[in-house]
Amino acid sequence: MQKLIIKGKKNLTGTIPISGSKNATLPILAATILADETTLTNVPLVKDIFTMLELLKFIGIEIKINKFKRSIKLTKKKLNINTLAPYKLVKTMRAGVLVLGPLLTKYKKAKVSLPGGCAIGTRPVDLHLFALKKLGAKIKIKDGYIIAEAKKGLRGNKIKFPSISVGATENALLAACGASGRTIISNCAIEPEILDLIFFLRKLGCKIDIQGRRIIVEKKKKGKDKVNHNIIFDRIEAGTYLIAGALIGKKIVLKDIKPHIIKCEINTLKKMGAKITLSKNSISIFKSNKLNRINILTKPYPGFPTDLQAQLMVLMTQAKGLSKIKENIFENRFMHVPELKRMGAKIEIKNKVAFINGPSKLTGAEVMATDLRASVSLVLAGLIASNRTIINRIYHLDRGYEILEKKLKNCKAEIKRI
Repeated sequence: MQKLIIKGKKNLTGTIPISGSKNATLPILAATILADETTLTNVPLVKDIFTMLELLKFIGIEIKINKFKRSIKLTKKKLNINTLAPYKLVKTMRAGVLVLGPLLTKYKKAKVSLPGGCAIGTRPVDLHLFALKKLGAKIKIKDGYIIAEAKKGLRGNKIKFPSISVGATENALLAACGASGRTIISNCAIEPEILDLIFFLRKLGCKIDIQGRRIIVEKKKKGKDKVNHNIIFDRIEAGTYLIAGALIGKKIVLKDIKPHIIKCEINTLKKMGAKITLSKNSISIFKSNKLNRINILTKPYPGFPTDLQAQLMVLMTQAKGLSKIKENIFENRFMHVPELKRMGAKIEIKNKVAFINGPSKLTGAEVMATDLRASVSLVLAGLIASNRTIINRIYHLDRGYEILEKKLKNCKAEIKRI
């Protein structure tokens, strides 16, 4: 099993190109079930993407990948579309459940395994099924599978989510594009990745209107079945490298991004004392000699993202005083804390709140990744720790970060995979 070895205390300097968003690509890949031919560019070539492509291949879509250009061409076969998403292809990735909506709305039936994915919380699919039932789907769960059908097709309706869910909003959107009439989705997520999905669906001929946390969808028009789309940048990857810069960056420049999309993250780092300069498509960040304590609540967009909570916690270990993070999205997202404490971090957990006392001198240790974002928080800790840090179970990291070692090595980090 592969490991990362990091020798810390090396000031980072250089330019990091930010990859396309994994969390935007996955629902758009599911949406290609509604198209005949799709070409996607700026695709991050990470494990979760390849897993989704294997699922689409199983369903009956031909796939051609240009790794040099980071583009994917997907062509749907006219015959033999498979409406089954088996356990072996869904068990490692929660986004597999996103094929449920497009299969159901296009082919009037679907059988999709209950998903797996991260260990950060249960993340049930209840809200996905709630939305599809509102559109007229008949659904039952049997032997670990969601079995759904709509013999007469889905019908537009009003859907009001009891709580905000990114995945359920995406599945509702995908299903609504093939439902007759008009669908009004309320209390929905409005993450940039969802807006990117909407831009893609509009290119397919779906009429979609966004009104705050309310989205109105009308059935896709016939005829627009060939789509080209460029994936937006990965704001979580950008936030991760911004935090690396605040921790130990002599000067790091992030390029291929839109700073206004990560306004909350930038403002949070500025409040902590990070030195940041912005341009139209790039951000420069420099290490601060003095970091300030801060209190954070994780919230749906445009609030502070739960996917950056673990990384920000590492920065908090270097801030003077007591910082707090309240995790409002997932119930089990402090699994990185015991590993950071092994490295010398002073962190206590009470209910959903982490209390971080700083500054702490971190020392290298052998640690274990527990999920995607926890794994990269250990990389950040290793970059500022004295001596050598060894990170085990880095397959978590490979699910969502593209060529991370290469990007850090280009900024003078001492990091290698064995």
